[in-house]
Amino acid sequence: MRRVNVIGSGGAGKSHFSTRLSRATGLPVIHLDTLYWKPGWVESGQPEWTETVARLCDAERWVMDGNYGGTLDMRMAACDTVVFLDMPRWLCVLRVMKRYVQYRGRARPDMATGCPEQLSLAFLRWIWRYPRERRPKVLALLDTLSAEQQAVVLQSEADVDHFLETHRR
Repeated sequence: MRRVNVIGSGGAGKSHFSTRLSRATGLPVIHLDTLYWKPGWVESGQPEWTETVARLCDAERWVMDGNYGGTLDMRMAACDTVVFLDMPRWLCVLRVMKRYVQYRGRARPDMATGCPEQLSLAFLRWIWRYPRERRPKVLALLDTLSAEQQAVVLQSEADVDHFLETHRR
């Protein structure tokens, strides 16, 4: 594994997993949230964002986490491993609520400066609908990977721990 793309629902643990994988393997971690958002929750412009992700994908080694559908195809083509954190929706919702309480009013470490943690009904709805609306598309996308790429689907904390334990340098 040299280029790992980590995807999953909000609250699935993408950033936490990516940080742990970085520590275990020595691969540099890239949290896309820290680069996409500008202070005050202002989104990056699409041409600028596409250029940023293209530049990041050109690096020889990385663990990159985030969804950002507009650049997913680019990241999928550049990676050798895709880790899909396919966690239960109740766990994702619980984690997002816990994160909100923990970081309310300030940015969390894997988020851009000036973007204090927030929680909305729309985001909770997106998480709740993820298994029905997004998951099938992700699984179909994993089926399109080349023979040189691997897909890893982790569905529990035990799966995560086992994966990390078996991928230590």
